[in-house]
Amino acid sequence: MPISELAGKTLPKELLTDIPKLLAAYYKEVPDAAQAGQRISFGTSGHRGSSLARTFNERHILAVTQAICQYRKAAGIDGPLFMGMDTHALSVPAFETALEVLAANGVHVMIDDELGYTPTPALSRAILAYNAGRTAGLADGILITPSHNPPADGGFKYNPPSGGPAGPEITGQVQALANEILAAGQAGVKRMPLAAALQAHTTRRYDYTGEYVRGLGGVIDMPAIRAAGVKMGADPLGGAGVKYWGRIAELYKLNLTVVSDVVDKSFSFMTADWDGKIRMDPSSAYAMQRLIGMKDRFDIAFGCDTDYDRHGIVTRAGLLPPNHYLSAAIYYLFQNRPGWRADAAVGKTAVSSSMIDRVTAGLGRRLSEVPVGFKWFVDGLLDGSFGFGGEESAGASFLRFDGGPWSTDKDGIIMALLSGEITAKLGRDPAQVYEQLACKYGRFFYRRQDAPATPAMQKMLKTLIPDQVRAKELAGEKITAVITRAPANNEPIGGIKVSTPGGWFAARPSGTEPVYKIYAESFRSEAHLGGIFTEAEAMIKDLSA
Repeated sequence: MPISELAGKTLPKELLTDIPKLLAAYYKEVPDAAQAGQRISFGTSGHRGSSLARTFNERHILAVTQAICQYRKAAGIDGPLFMGMDTHALSVPAFETALEVLAANGVHVMIDDELGYTPTPALSRAILAYNAGRTAGLADGILITPSHNPPADGGFKYNPPSGGPAGPEITGQVQALANEILAAGQAGVKRMPLAAALQAHTTRRYDYTGEYVRGLGGVIDMPAIRAAGVKMGADPLGGAGVKYWGRIAELYKLNLTVVSDVVDKSFSFMTADWDGKIRMDPSSAYAMQRLIGMKDRFDIAFGCDTDYDRHGIVTRAGLLPPNHYLSAAIYYLFQNRPGWRADAAVGKTAVSSSMIDRVTAGLGRRLSEVPVGFKWFVDGLLDGSFGFGGEESAGASFLRFDGGPWSTDKDGIIMALLSGEITAKLGRDPAQVYEQLACKYGRFFYRRQDAPATPAMQKMLKTLIPDQVRAKELAGEKITAVITRAPANNEPIGGIKVSTPGGWFAARPSGTEPVYKIYAESFRSEAHLGGIFTEAEAMIKDLSA
């Protein structure tokens, strides 16, 4: 798809999201439950939408929160529910609506002690810390965030007692029940006024920031970073971790500069992504121009998306591609965490770089390739059978020094700080570590892009079976494998992956836009990668004809 002329630039005021209009629509607009696009839909990580499109409104939140209350009761989950929000404009009203329902249902809710923002990993960590050693009265959580999505979007995620994203066996139940409630005009929803909900005996305050920051010493080698004097720059990017970096620097006495503490609901300081939209995607060079501008001021600079579950790492060479950093992180961690199980595996998604395969094999570790979605790493991180789980979209987490779980959701903060640890311990930044890996294992040429897709094409991609692919070659090489299920767990990858000796491509439909995503990698050259892309698009068109 063509790159917008606005890509990499700050937007003029007239193109920014109208926040008052957005908030008014949250309460005013009424979704039509008869229209599929206006119903509640849990994708790879929760329900997302915009109040302006009638896909994220007060009635959605009333219905889905009541559905979670009923799911918890049926599942016997009766411990506290940890709830946090990010800095998107729709997060505050959704938080308030959810609290009104939770309090009316008698759920014990743990909210930030300053009514501030809560990063995804801090909430995951809180759930795991509470549940440690317990077999009953377990806690779970709700995260109100659309992750890196544009400012007009809202999002609502449920994390069960495992601390990570809920799997389809849970989200399917919650989604079905929530849509029944929505269609019935909120019949059965319990609710109390916000003032009463805030004062309810079941509503409690929790120090998310302090508890998370104090625990970081058990997962990152802070003394090594401090002793090496690594000069680090953190740009909070107006996200949920805005007050975390200063606390981290102070507690661990790091040479860490926080360059801005501005929270702006329109995210006007961001540069537009490839399509001209503001999107807080730390893997996009177009969106991360401000962060990239810090490269000459610091040894390492970093930022996270709005809910802090994704990371962006900038070295002197610029923004490090996510697959490069995942590879460097895996290479480093599995040689510097002796407390991890000897059989702890590396978890990667099916659309992540094959460099990870090479690095993992070189370390003598098992590789576990799963579908897109961090939920597939949760159980492994929880029991220590995965030392690391990562996605090509710049989301990852890993274990504590002692081999126990830290966060079973993506954690942009520890991935950012790990870049400082790598630099301190190896004397090389992660970009230089990746260059070393490329010299050893070869050059890999990777690209991800979107292509237009009709609803029929999207449906076709979701339901493909390997036998439908009639092509025998891809970019001049024999096709050696066609899969629609992940090798590690035989779960559907939601699309197709086609491999040859010299590369591969995968195609998956978007859950929120009329496009499909193409991921491709060549082990040969940039020109060969272009050939894979061209033939992949032709193959998808042929399959949908």
